[in-house]
Amino acid sequence: MGGDLADVRLWAGELERLHGRFVHRFSRSEPRESALAYMHGLVAPLERKNGWTLAEQAGHGAPDRIHRLLNRIDWNADDVRDYVVEHLGDPDAVLIVDDTGFLKKGVRSAGVQRQYSGTAGRTENCQVGVFLAYASARGRTLILGSVFKDHRVVDHGGVIRRHELTDQEWELLAPLIPRAATGRPRVEDRQVVNGMVYKIRTGISWRDLPDRYGPWKTVYTRFRRYALDGVFTRALQRIQAHADVAGDVDWLVQIDSTIVRAHQHAAATGRKGGPTGRTNQTITPSADPEEA
Repeated sequence: MGGDLADVRLWAGELERLHGRFVHRFSRSEPRESALAYMHGLVAPLERKNGWTLAEQAGHGAPDRIHRLLNRIDWNADDVRDYVVEHLGDPDAVLIVDDTGFLKKGVRSAGVQRQYSGTAGRTENCQVGVFLAYASARGRTLILGSVFKDHRVVDHGGVIRRHELTDQEWELLAPLIPRAATGRPRVEDRQVVNGMVYKIRTGISWRDLPDRYGPWKTVYTRFRRYALDGVFTRALQRIQAHADVAGDVDWLVQIDSTIVRAHQHAAATGRKGGPTGRTNQTITPSADPEEA
């Protein structure tokens, strides 16, 4: 136990020294603190390491600060590279390139598709990661890693990302998007709708939307307007009807009811001997972007 505690203190002290190498790159205290918390999370004995688990390890209520650090804060990695060279640099060092597969269920993780996995020895639903490591007699470290993604080229010359609409999906949705009444320049509808899709699928805050979707306030304002005007409801109905005609929907309706004993002041309980209470609430988007 004493040895483990000594190792923890050694790691903590070394992380503090590493943090001191590039802390001056951050102009505000929040990214400075988030950077140190992020490094502590990377060496922590967590079963899984993602934005949520690292945020919980740091004592944050949500992963917003970690996401903001990784996605929006600019800093120079040369300080970290210099640290690696000082501690592991060796003229006889070698670079090691390797790829490995990570079996995955579902389609939510980046780069997941049916492809050959060396880990499983067959074609599976998986991610394939390509890694570059630096190894010397003084130690080793991972210096680069990337998830292989099979991008598809779209008409406007870019690449279609996992969180964006395909050409076929946009063709179905575009006629339902309201057109601007004025002639003022505005962010393209497809660009804005892709921003909405990205926000919903990733769960990030409106303020943290990537710049490629335009100003976050523009995306939020149109999202709220479309929701209040029933655009999303009509879109769902149209997509369901289109899928039904194509035979892609198997309709199964199940109806059930139950009785729940409730306090006399509970909502929709009704009065004894009187008509049964009913509530019909309409849920609308939050008026506050910070709460959305």
